[in-house]
Amino acid sequence: MTGMNGTRIWLITGALLGLASVALGAFGAHGLRGHVSADLLAVWGTATDYMGLHAVAILICGLWLLLRPATPFIHPAGWAFLLGVLVFSGSLLAMVLTGLRGLGMMTPIGGVLLLSGWGLLAAGAWRVRETAE
Repeated sequence: MTGMNGTRIWLITGALLGLASVALGAFGAHGLRGHVSADLLAVWGTATDYMGLHAVAILICGLWLLLRPATPFIHPAGWAFLLGVLVFSGSLLAMVLTGLRGLGMMTPIGGVLLLSGWGLLAAGAWRVRETAE
């Protein structure tokens, strides 16, 4: 994924994750209230908050690549953020909907992927500083 296609993918993915985080947050606030415990509503909120935050991080990857398409580490950062959101937020959302607390064991894997995304973004920033004209 290079050039404009890669940029477009990250911009669209970030926008769609942002949309999903707002829709799922609203569903949690209005559709789940009274159906799940306050603890599980808080878990749902954490999942949607992290989804929204990392939607912005993915948009940053897309914008970064729009301005500096050859920057290393930015595509892998986008992938780490996307996979991290799917595993982190996805496991928490599934846990709330199914009541299977064991799904929470997957959440730290998603967290490590999210941390990796931030590390890769930092590595990309380091490379820009070294190669800036």
